[in-house]
Amino acid sequence: MTSHTWWLLLILTVAIAALIYLINGRLRVHPFVALIVVTVATGLAAGEPVAKLTESIEEGAGGTLGDVGVTLALGAMLGRLLSDSGATDAIAHALVDRASVSRLPWLVGAAAFVIGIPMFFEIGLIVLLPLIFSVARRMEERGGANGSPYVLLGVPAIASLSTLHGMLPPHPGPLTALTGLHADLGLTLVVGLVCALPTVVLAGPVYARWIAPRLPDVRPDAALVAQFTGTGTGSGTGTGAGGKTGASAGVSGPGAQASADVKARREVPTALAVAAVLVPVALMLLRTLAETTLDESGAFAQALTFIGEPLVAMLAGLLFALGVTFARGNRSGDEVRDSLTGSLKSIAAILLIIGGGGAFKQVLQDSGIGDAIADAAKGAHISVILLGWLIALLLSLTTGSATVGIVSATGIVAPLIGDTGGLQASLLVIAIGAGSIGLNYVNHAGFWLVKESFGMDLNQAAKTQTVVQTLVSVFGLGMALLLSVFV
Repeated sequence: MTSHTWWLLLILTVAIAALIYLINGRLRVHPFVALIVVTVATGLAAGEPVAKLTESIEEGAGGTLGDVGVTLALGAMLGRLLSDSGATDAIAHALVDRASVSRLPWLVGAAAFVIGIPMFFEIGLIVLLPLIFSVARRMEERGGANGSPYVLLGVPAIASLSTLHGMLPPHPGPLTALTGLHADLGLTLVVGLVCALPTVVLAGPVYARWIAPRLPDVRPDAALVAQFTGTGTGSGTGTGAGGKTGASAGVSGPGAQASADVKARREVPTALAVAAVLVPVALMLLRTLAETTLDESGAFAQALTFIGEPLVAMLAGLLFALGVTFARGNRSGDEVRDSLTGSLKSIAAILLIIGGGGAFKQVLQDSGIGDAIADAAKGAHISVILLGWLIALLLSLTTGSATVGIVSATGIVAPLIGDTGGLQASLLVIAIGAGSIGLNYVNHAGFWLVKESFGMDLNQAAKTQTVVQTLVSVFGLGMALLLSVFV
């Protein structure tokens, strides 16, 4: 490598360190602002002309948001609509009703897997909490659980939701990586499912069976359990993170209202609920079938390709869910509109971070840093799949943002595979997504959501949330490396 190549690699190292410091240091700068500042500084240091630098930032941010932003917005609205209409609740209860204790962790994991297809990790967990708490209370009353039933049921849900959130489109991280690496959507979905299933099993029910007996004292706050389940107490005698007893919540308070809301939502037929969740995935898989088995010039193949585009597929899923909602007649137009508006507010920050990451990626490529990375990686003889996973893991750990990890890693490794797509590109999407969810700790919002929801201390949360997502990350990488043998 030339001295100029080494200089560009030094600039990249300093840029990553600056990004970490700005986001996670004393300044606590918002990731979007940090990405833009570091992007501008990186381009200038690498010698990119000022006029070209601004074009690179606009092209990178605009192109990434154009590919991902609208699809992400439709996905967020679909997830909120399914939650508010009771579709996800119907799916969950259909899977776990009348099941034996030994099967419950597997069925909760399956429910989380289905629900997690269109939903973010945090949203999916909140949707599942009423189910987890209700079933866990029944297990406590029957005395059939070995250890904490909340851990036994919560861990499979965490594993399923985090696996799908990190490794499978149409979630924002994998969708961003898919676009940046020019991977095929249908192939990535198929490969992602192959990697996800054993990962969910090992990090979910299998690990839950091992860790639940070692955390027997984990029990959510009684008032929180009452709110989600509509009962007077969380366990009769237990106290949660806030130290409240079961007497603090009566059936005439928020718990009763929650129970009434859940009962109303469960009126959605299970078959319609499953259809609403699977419509986007089915359309995207049909596109893959059309591209691999039909003449691409035929009208039927072109139609299937069109409806399988992520934007069109998510729009179709949203319209189907809207149709089900209005056909049931249990929600007014104003209520539906408010729900959809609220879902967009929740992803505004993610959209900005994705745009900033796209700008960073484009500047890395246009300034020549991407080519320098490619030269260095070729000299180091390291697997591109392992490299993408490692970069995403370290950036996610140090910045506290899986999205930052994914978009930055995508920009760094994209020059290594070009724009030919294929199985390697799809496996790299999976590996980068898996890396972004590993070592999830105190600088991640999801860690605190799990900790506070289940009434855990830091040590208990680390043994559940942090370990589960790290297992998902490692198993996801292992499956990607195993499948890479066929490249």
